[in-house]
Amino acid sequence: MTPTPPAELAAGIDYFFAVRPDGHARVEIANVAARFRRSQRASGVPVSVDNLHLALCPMGRPERPQLSPERAMLAAGAAVRGNAFTITLDAAMRCIPTGGQFPFVLCADPVTAAAALELRKAIAAAQRAQGLQVNGVSIFHPHVALQHGPAIDAIEESINPIRWRAEEFVLIRSFFGQASHEVIGRWPLASEPAPAAIDMLAELANMPDLPALPDE
Repeated sequence: MTPTPPAELAAGIDYFFAVRPDGHARVEIANVAARFRRSQRASGVPVSVDNLHLALCPMGRPERPQLSPERAMLAAGAAVRGNAFTITLDAAMRCIPTGGQFPFVLCADPVTAAAALELRKAIAAAQRAQGLQVNGVSIFHPHVALQHGPAIDAIEESINPIRWRAEEFVLIRSFFGQASHEVIGRWPLASEPAPAAIDMLAELANMPDLPALPDE
């Protein structure tokens, strides 16, 4: 993908790296969100299906910028080398409030969290090489936000696992106060090579001869 022309960082614009669910996972996530809203009678602003994402890493603080913030983020993304991994969401909960809002989210399982953290570390290191310092890299609880709204009763429950294969990560430009996300860069994640096929006939041919049985 050819990124959109870079723009200088402006008030009301932010950037972050993320992975996005595939079409099937988006439908499953939307169904869970709708069921939650019905059962909890919760008010708030739902995240649109097109904006569903699992955030990996925010833009770091400029310390010795060599490029404009957007160009630096694009350069960092292009420098990252990571492996594809399976994302599993297996729990629903209300998060710690931010800005007076109580996000309702689907949380990733421990295996997903470990794989996503490795990619987050690689992205943070690539940003650092571009003069952007990301703090608190190891403090990470990967999730997909479904809704932001006023306080509701505490929720934490298991759900039927929702899975998809993360084969790329993206850079998103977001706009404060608007339900608007724009993907401005995307990069593939390497697939692990399939294990080599075993030639059983060759393996049998290479086995040592068995010792002869003693005569009775």
